[in-house]
Amino acid sequence: MAQNLDGPARDSIDLAGIPGKPVVGPPRKQRKLYAALDLGTNSCRMLIATPEREHFRVVDAFAKSVRLGSGLERTGSLSRSGIHRTLAALGVCADKIRRHDVANVRLVATEACRRARNGSHFLSLAARETGLKLELIRPEEEARLAVISCAPLVAPDARQVLVFDIGGGSTELVWIDLSEVGPECRADAIVNLHLGGRAKLRASGARIVDFISVPLGVATLHERFADVVEDGARFALMSCYFEEQIMNFKPYVRCLSDSEVSGFQMIGTSGTVTTVGAAHLGLRRYDRRKVDGMKLTTRAIEDVIARFLRLGPEGRRCQIGLGRDRSELIMSGVAILQTLLRVWPTESMRVADRGLREGMLFAMMSADGCFCESSTRG
Repeated sequence: MAQNLDGPARDSIDLAGIPGKPVVGPPRKQRKLYAALDLGTNSCRMLIATPEREHFRVVDAFAKSVRLGSGLERTGSLSRSGIHRTLAALGVCADKIRRHDVANVRLVATEACRRARNGSHFLSLAARETGLKLELIRPEEEARLAVISCAPLVAPDARQVLVFDIGGGSTELVWIDLSEVGPECRADAIVNLHLGGRAKLRASGARIVDFISVPLGVATLHERFADVVEDGARFALMSCYFEEQIMNFKPYVRCLSDSEVSGFQMIGTSGTVTTVGAAHLGLRRYDRRKVDGMKLTTRAIEDVIARFLRLGPEGRRCQIGLGRDRSELIMSGVAILQTLLRVWPTESMRVADRGLREGMLFAMMSADGCFCESSTRG
């Protein structure tokens, strides 16, 4: 669903993973502001925030469905309409950055611009038209930022953690072995995740078992099977096709031992998992405070997916809380989610309403020494 948050946000986000109360900060001239922008295949999102002890407070926010990658699967290029919508959204973001006089910024573009033949041309056009110079990041960096944002949700007893990010054009999976890290240091180890040699992911005190970026997200997987008329058949085909794409992921090849299963945790960050969480709660209006960090059982996820299938395309379009854009893409998203739960069975997973923007903010603020040593410890 298109979302435009023009007013200042009231929530603060802390490294313990709990939305904090509003924090009254110093006057604007004295505040150190950071901006993080994530331009994906489907959406343009930005947060402007200021650090406050172990958390950051969101000062302003913007999120809009721009569908930059619409038709990319078919044509291999970004469409004129997608570029036009995205430039308009980036213009709003540029105005907000200038209005708040933000000096600490990181602006990234992901899968759509990586894949499109005219991706580099679009980024040059965006810089010329809006003044925003977007950084085209690699899938490894995209995964790192998503994982950092989820660090506060890692359970103290988790020894094997799968963090996944279902985007519009790609899905990243990162499997982290924390068995050699003390329970009190596990969130810190995730926050300190960095890129090592030959684009291998490494973390201080943690071992990255494997990482994979699948060039299939909610938009691209939906487009690939758009010609399949029957809803249930399309869902099954999407799920099976996605599983074929992760067969080279090391944890797919081998089974978990009993000790690994007992310490296994799955954390999902994406519009798909937050939509499923909100649907399970029966929210008539989305509430991040109720969804972010919630524990969602596999049985609850299966029930929501079954309900979406029973509703069919028309029913989902009218479903409260979905909206037109989300109703069209939710089934490709839950096809990916169901596949992951089938391959790695677990009783429950954590839902993260956070992603690249939060990861960028945490990383920038941590690098500047904005958080105390114990800020990330649960």
